Amino acid sequence: MSHLSILSFKYNLEKLRSKAGRPIGIGRPLSARDRQYSDLSTYKPDDEEMKKVFHMIARDSRGINKEDLQGLLERFGKADAAGEARRMMCVADHNKDGYMDLEEFMEVHRKGVQLGDIRRAFFVFDRNGDGRICAEEVMTVLRKLGESCSLEDCRRMVREVDRNGNGFVDMDDFMAMMTRPRRRP
Repeated sequence: MSHLSILSFKYNLEKLRSKAGRPIGIGRPLSARDRQYSDLSTYKPDDEEMKKVFHMIARDSRGINKEDLQGLLERFGKADAAGEARRMMCVADHNKDGYMDLEEFMEVHRKGVQLGDIRRAFFVFDRNGDGRICAEEVMTVLRKLGESCSLEDCRRMVREVDRNGNGFVDMDDFMAMMTRPRRRP
């Protein structure tokens, strides 16, 4: 491990200690929360939800192209958005027509989504890194996705997911929302 990695590890450990208000040591048992979600477990997303996501990203009737993906990744500040978009298209565009059609998009997601990916999605919303999502952060992300929602709409969304009533969506709330079965209208 490089010196920089060791320093980074020590810094992050100190941050955890100060947040917890108590020392964190090697003998500390894992809490239920620590063990609750294995990043390697997979979750099968709802097909109707995935179709909505597809149509939100695709700007062309033929499907999602590299530019659509690159623009989305750039809006979220992804380093090397062009390279990442190219790699995503190489994996998903089976017929090599330059577009990921709905069937290709669904095929990628039929294998399931790893819970680690859902956890990473949480941090896309948690813009200030405090471990919880507020209505303002929801609004910021939705605007980057091209959606227009009022702050009150976003507050309503947060209230629907917030199980302990503190006005925020924490990781447990987010995981529960993302993995619960969808209600049919």
